[in-house]
Amino acid sequence: MQAHEAQPPGFAAIDWTKPWLAPFAERGKRWQQAALTSYAALLAEMNADAGDMRQSTGRGQRLAFIAQDDLPPGAAYEAHIASTGCVPTRHNLHDFFNASMWFAFPRIKAALNARQWAAIEVLGVGPTRGGVPDTLTLFDENALLFACADPALSAALRGFDWHTLLVARRDAWGSRCEVRCFGHALMEKLIAPFKACTGHAWIVEVPPVYFEWDAAKRDAWLDEAVAAALLTTDALTSRMFAPLPVLGVPGWWPENDSPAFYDDTSVFRSGRRAR
Repeated sequence: MQAHEAQPPGFAAIDWTKPWLAPFAERGKRWQQAALTSYAALLAEMNADAGDMRQSTGRGQRLAFIAQDDLPPGAAYEAHIASTGCVPTRHNLHDFFNASMWFAFPRIKAALNARQWAAIEVLGVGPTRGGVPDTLTLFDENALLFACADPALSAALRGFDWHTLLVARRDAWGSRCEVRCFGHALMEKLIAPFKACTGHAWIVEVPPVYFEWDAAKRDAWLDEAVAAALLTTDALTSRMFAPLPVLGVPGWWPENDSPAFYDDTSVFRSGRRAR
């Protein structure tokens, strides 16, 4: 690993003012500058934060970040994290955002790792996973956390009722429901956002008082609640998610101020309601 190797494209394009990235900007800006300096500088910055936070992985190992080339030949990624605490990390946006979630939602990341490790112990490592492991991967890569204190809004999301959720009840966003990005592949795609970019929303029922808390307390509550659900729900399936086009979230894209934005049925589809 060279101290000043060529920096891969992408890091300079991160715009922390975007609403899906803004919650992670404080740490992210430091990491971005390190990533623009070198691979070594990025790993050093990540590991300094890991040392300060004393975060653990799914089996209680102390969290650290290592170069991808330091993953032993034949070792499974999730198993290596669980057994050593070391997260193999490449010098790219995908792994940058993956690492950031270990700090933003540490309990959720540890829960995912614990379930992934348990699945490997039962099923081994193969070309296909299926079932629970696929659902865990989908969560890790593409999840949105939809925090909601109004069952009618959750029902609208599950039912593909875009008009209710995003137009008629638009004033409820920020006071009765909100979204946090979690999936690191989704965040990578949102560096260059496009209308059809869709996340898999995991619906989290929250108490009404949730919306009186500051952002840090909300995130801590989500972290604990979602991690507990991931650890205790046996039959995890992709049907537990609801698709949500990210640029449709009120306040997240200027063009969605117009109700006509949601008339595009190639993006805002009728989904399972039609079946």
